[in-house]
Amino acid sequence: MNLRIGILGAARIAPAALVKPASSLSTVSVTAVAARSLERAQTFATRHRIPAAYGSYEELLADQDIDAVYNPLPNGLHGRWTRAALEAGKHVLCEKPFTANAAEAREIASLAEASGRVVMEAFHYRYHPLALRAEEIVASGELGSLVRVETALCFPLPKFSDIRYDYRLAGGATMDAGCYAVHMARVFGGETPSVVSASAKLRSPGIDRAMTAELRFPSGHTGRVTCSMWSSSLLRISAKVVGSKGSLSVLNPVMPQAYHRFSVRVGGHRRTEKFPRRASYDYQLDAFAAAVLEGAPVKTSAADAVETMTVIDEIYRAAGLPLREPS
Repeated sequence: MNLRIGILGAARIAPAALVKPASSLSTVSVTAVAARSLERAQTFATRHRIPAAYGSYEELLADQDIDAVYNPLPNGLHGRWTRAALEAGKHVLCEKPFTANAAEAREIASLAEASGRVVMEAFHYRYHPLALRAEEIVASGELGSLVRVETALCFPLPKFSDIRYDYRLAGGATMDAGCYAVHMARVFGGETPSVVSASAKLRSPGIDRAMTAELRFPSGHTGRVTCSMWSSSLLRISAKVVGSKGSLSVLNPVMPQAYHRFSVRVGGHRRTEKFPRRASYDYQLDAFAAAVLEGAPVKTSAADAVETMTVIDEIYRAAGLPLREPS
């Protein structure tokens, strides 16, 4: 059986996140792309050898030969077009953040459950063996009782006209870089935390260019998420878990195929572990195809996305900023 996927939008991330991984899988084909103009869709389709091009998202969703869609549209449009895809009977791989806010995430999660379709949030790092191993170590008790979890994703985006700084499209550092940091805190911390406090640096009214939030987990351990698109922390991608018996430190848990350092300290001894250079996007597409074709469970379900968006909303509230709204 072959899974036929259409792309909603000629997005820059689509080749790495979907087109290239699909080229190495016999069970997946990228069969169509839609853009706001037919010319743009045709240019993208020609460049990436995609058979069909559509000048509107509605046309792609009406194509009965498409089983699933990849939704890499701007944040504020994720909910609208995931909803439309479900109504058209398609499975959905939706880029993160899943929606503009938690209320919209709950609505989409409810629709997903009722539809019987696979809806998966594209936290690609979550499917890489590095993340699975970190989760295994934390759950094993090797580190003892958890004490502190700190995650960070900071990168420079000095192009302030970028849509990721646009409130109308549900922009902001906590939505873009921060959704990773929040999700990693949940994975590495083993639970969904509540937000104790948050402090933002603003690019413009309502739009954070950087955010730091203090967390508390139900089991009592604490945490911190740090994120930025423009701050003194130009590049920082890390996770650290401190327990009563030891600690786990990871450099670049998000894209370990590029580079990574993974070290565990327990009882005065330190060990490092290495992981495959296969792209995290490849593992993600493996998981999505297995879910659709074989009924396998996914780790980044719509229900999981609700938990992440709830924490993001809490961070914005604690920082005194408005919640993002659907576009």
